[in-house]
Amino acid sequence: MAEKEENRGTASRAEEFLQVFKKGAEFTQDLLKENERLRYQVLQLQQTLEENGGGSAAANAESEKLRRRIEELEQEKQEILGRIKQIEAENLDFANRYVEIEQENNNLANLYIASYQLHSTLDFPEVLQIITEIVINLIGAEEFAIMLLDEKTNKLSAVATEGLDPRELPAIGIGEGIIGQMAKTGENYFIDEMDDYVRDFSHPLVCIPLKIKEHVIGVIVIYKLLVQKSRFVEVDYELFTLLAGHAATAIFSSKLYNESERKLSTIQGFLDLLTK
Repeated sequence: MAEKEENRGTASRAEEFLQVFKKGAEFTQDLLKENERLRYQVLQLQQTLEENGGGSAAANAESEKLRRRIEELEQEKQEILGRIKQIEAENLDFANRYVEIEQENNNLANLYIASYQLHSTLDFPEVLQIITEIVINLIGAEEFAIMLLDEKTNKLSAVATEGLDPRELPAIGIGEGIIGQMAKTGENYFIDEMDDYVRDFSHPLVCIPLKIKEHVIGVIVIYKLLVQKSRFVEVDYELFTLLAGHAATAIFSSKLYNESERKLSTIQGFLDLLTK
């Protein structure tokens, strides 16, 4: 609510500055017209004085009065032009801030939608599909994999991929290479230089551990971004943080649910056999 009030206040102040700017521009035009009118009068007086051989003292005084008025108008014009420039700068600052706030609102909306979607189902394949769509649409990844940890073998294996053949991705043990190290420490990894990167399954662009508290259940590894995506922005890191926690919880919950459903189905099958 406070964010929306700030947005409305910013938009209102920007509109007020715009109105002041328009009025200042109109006033400047009026001053310029008045300046031209007075200059014309001075020229007429000077011509009259020349024709009359210097003219009377009254005419000279009137001419001097007009010159002073012109100087005053020139000074007022410069002051108004300076104020207009200041208002233009302030208006531009408000406009830029307004755009930033709009972007922040869009980012928050995307984060909220992503979080909601992750917890909207307990179907394991559907959870993986939702995570895939988030990584594609909100982060802008083209080639990536979701790898989960097998507690028995202590190795990470791909359970979902995009733009890659899952058979190409080797199983990685905890502590092996960059991916294994990130799974062991639970820290995010981002490559230092993206421009010259060549795809290497053991050295991804990004590695995001999926954690429930401090327990890592898998990783998301990104190997290529979409063409229009040249670098990561602030919202990407917020999405990575969201994926690290919320995606891990959604995956873990859906796996438990599916396993309980299978066990329940097995038990029900035994009960059906016993009761027949």
